[in-house]
Amino acid sequence: MSQDLHRSVLLREAVDALVVDPEGFYIDGTFGRGGHSALVLERLGASGHLLAVDKDPQAIAFANSRFAGEKRFEIWHGSFADMDQAAGEMAGKVTGILLDLGVSSPQLDQPERGFSFMQDGPLDMRMDTSRGVSAADWVNTESEAELVRVFKEYGEERFARRMAGAIIRRRTERPFERTLDLAEVVKAANPAWEKGKHPATRVFQAIRIHVNGELDDLHQVLDKSLKLLKPGGRLVVISFHSLEDRIVKRFIREQEKGPQLPRGLPVMDSQIRKTLRSVGKAVKAEAQEVGDNVRSRSAVMRVAERLG
Repeated sequence: MSQDLHRSVLLREAVDALVVDPEGFYIDGTFGRGGHSALVLERLGASGHLLAVDKDPQAIAFANSRFAGEKRFEIWHGSFADMDQAAGEMAGKVTGILLDLGVSSPQLDQPERGFSFMQDGPLDMRMDTSRGVSAADWVNTESEAELVRVFKEYGEERFARRMAGAIIRRRTERPFERTLDLAEVVKAANPAWEKGKHPATRVFQAIRIHVNGELDDLHQVLDKSLKLLKPGGRLVVISFHSLEDRIVKRFIREQEKGPQLPRGLPVMDSQIRKTLRSVGKAVKAEAQEVGDNVRSRSAVMRVAERLG
């Protein structure tokens, strides 16, 4: 598959923030189609190393082909929530971790992956097609209350109850198997379309996040990053919607403050163990990048550095 199908968002900005030592050990937690990984490798010296991680079997195959013979690179199939397993004895010695939380363009653009409400395909949405419950299995079997919860919590969909009810009624007649079928039912249940946004956008986002356990994985990898990174190591996270960015922002802020102790304890601020410091302000794509790649429009990058 051509690399041209995928444009890495905030490519230069992310790698500039990440690579603080050309001879360091880095982890690209979301390989995708290797845009960030390729630039990281360009910046690394002879003894530098990059461990890439991805859930998607297609991404693994692409990495093995694209970087065949590159001794400074290795790819690991799995969730970034388990990257500590892949890092092994390098825990506490990692120079930088990059997390690009977006769905890759090939995943969105291949109808057979089932992510898109704009193209017809099997209703799947799994990033790792070798395991887990597909979107069709979930939509056709889950309770109405759980559909409502997921649509509200992960899609921030205000018409979640109406849409869940429409799905329940339709599936009693015929189960959902195709993306456009589900999109049409959700669209018909949406009484107030947002300008410039497909009426099924939030529901599809919610189902994708739930099926792939995206927010649970994010919480886990952020916690594990503290044990993986060495002092001075960088954590760089690119988020694409408010749910992700809120989690990342809160995590960095809490680690900057350190443990919250009861009021009145005779403890100086310098004695409180803080684990991260924020580096710079949140970064967004510049106008030229947004013009070239509309998917960069919602991207927000945050950077933090591990304290000793």
